[in-house]
Parts: sequence; C-alpha cells; structure tokens
Amino acid sequence: MDDQPQPPLFTFGVIADIQYADIDDGYNFTRSRRRYYRSSLQLLRNAQKGWSDAAVAPLFVLQLGDIIDGFNKGRGASDRALDTVLRAFGPGPVEVHHVWGNHEFYNFRRRALLSSRLNTSPPRTDTEPAGSLSADQAAPDIYAYRFSPFPGFTFVVLDAYDVSLLGREESSEEYRAALDVIRQHNSNEDLNCPPVSGLEGLESRFTMFNGGFSKDQLDWLEYVLSSADEKKERVTIVSHLPVHPHSTDPICLAWNFDELLAIIKSHSSVVCFMAGHDHDGGYCQDKDTGVHHLTLEGVIETPPDSDAFGTVSVYEDRMVLKGNGRIADRVFLF
Repeated sequence: MDDQPQPPLFTFGVIADIQYADIDDGYNFTRSRRRYYRSSLQLLRNAQKGWSDAAVAPLFVLQLGDIIDGFNKGRGASDRALDTVLRAFGPGPVEVHHVWGNHEFYNFRRRALLSSRLNTSPPRTDTEPAGSLSADQAAPDIYAYRFSPFPGFTFVVLDAYDVSLLGREESSEEYRAALDVIRQHNSNEDLNCPPVSGLEGLESRFTMFNGGFSKDQLDWLEYVLSSADEKKERVTIVSHLPVHPHSTDPICLAWNFDELLAIIKSHSSVVCFMAGHDHDGGYCQDKDTGVHHLTLEGVIETPPDSDAFGTVSVYEDRMVLKGNGRIADRVFLF
C-alpha cells in the first residue's frame, strides 16, 4: 500500500500589513500595541526564505495590503520605502499579487497606484464591447481582478477602497458619495474616530480608514462567481478589509460587508475569504455557507524575534495553512 501523503495541487504564500518605514518603533493609534517599522523588512525577508526553502515552491504570493506605512508620506519617503520593500520581495520567479489597503492610499493617489508596480492586474484588452463586464477585471478605475493559477481554482482580488475618502480628489463625485455614506453613521469631526453606537459595535466600521465596494464592483463579482458556479470552480476572494463580523474586530470591517456576504451566500463556488487590516488576525467559518474567513495577523505588530507569514497547500477537497510565528496552522475543508 502507498502510505505516502498526496502532494498538493499547488501552494501559495500569504502575508499582510508589512507597513515598512525607516523610522523608530512606535505604537498603534490607541497606544496598546508596539509597531516595529524597520524590522518588518526583515520579517518579509524571513518569509521569502521560508517560501524559497519550502518542499513545494509557491506558485504565487498574496500580499494583503498596507505594504508601507503612512508615515512615509510626511517624510517624502513613499517611493523610496516602496522600492525597498519590493526589492525585498525580489525579482524571483514567484508572482506576487498585491492588494491595496488604507496605507497605500495614505502614500499615493489612486491614479498613481493604477500605474505603479502595485497594480498586478492582468493587462487590459480592448476586445470587450463598451459597457460589458470583463471576465478578468472590473472597471478601469477599480482595482479588482481574477486569476486562475490552476485548473478549477480561481482567486479574486477585490478593491475595498473603491468607495472611500482615501485616494480620491475632494472635488470628485466619488469623494462626495463616500462622504455621504460615512456621514450617515459618523458625526465626529475627526472621521478616523469611530462612531459610538449599539448594533454590537458594527457601526464602528464607519471610519475614514475603512471603505467599501461600489455597485459596479459588486455586479462584476456576481458575474465572476456565476461563471465559477457553472464551471464548478473553487474561488478564494482576497481583500484588505474583512467582511465577516466574527473574523475581526468590527472596527476593521468593510462599510458594506453585508452586501458582500449576501453575494457570497448566493453562490456555491466561494470556499475562502482572506483579508488583512486587523493586525490581531481572526478566523471563522460561516455557519450558513461553510465559507472560511481568515484575517491574517499583521507583520507590523509582530516582534522582531517572531514571524507572521503563511504557506497554503491546496488540495482537491481542502486548503492547509502552515503558519509561522503568530499565524496558526489551519485546515479549510471545502
């Protein structure tokens, strides 16, 4: 009998909230957690070594957003810090898919990000008729796309700041629409301060450092998932912002997380949702859909003598996360 374990179909790496800056250590907004701005670069190098030494080399890496810290902007160091981190990722054969978080928009305008190395969406073609939905990408100014690393498996990168005050010109229609949304729930002068209200704290998500998904993006996601349903594909969705209240502190949720969850519930293809943003991490399995919601612990608040990265092995019936340092091992059964 062959008792050897079956090799995975493929593997991929995951890492979140590196938030590198060439500054001394500091603290988070509430001064309850230390942030290790410089050593986050070494932790990324540790992750790169872990992935390169793995028995099965990852096909790609998911970088779940906040690759550099917002402090770089005030120091005029945004481009320099980004170059430093991207060099640490290296020019190797492993493809990196970058997700955009709030710190991307603290450093760069949306227009600049769309033309930067942080835009890892596939090249746009002009073959689709005007106004039609694309199989691979959402609208040109929305950073959302799909890719298929292996037959039967699809990954969808979402733009959690499509509806946001961040990265938008204050004179733009998009900025005014986002301001209308947040002002319905948050009357504070400083919109980075969460509203104080009931609803199990869910209203606390309406802050300036969060955002949401536009109708155009949600319509595109419906289109992608309907196609995946028909093909019986396994879909993993990634976003900087979590969308399940039991996978994160409510203050880190996307503004319209409920709309995203409703779409997931209406499709059979989704097996996992991965996010960053909440540096403490989190996990739950939705009791109705069976979808696994993983929020990855952030590198930025990981002590220099630890780690915060993972390697996911994908099989026909499950994904197995091998965590390092603060990140726990998990099995995601389909």
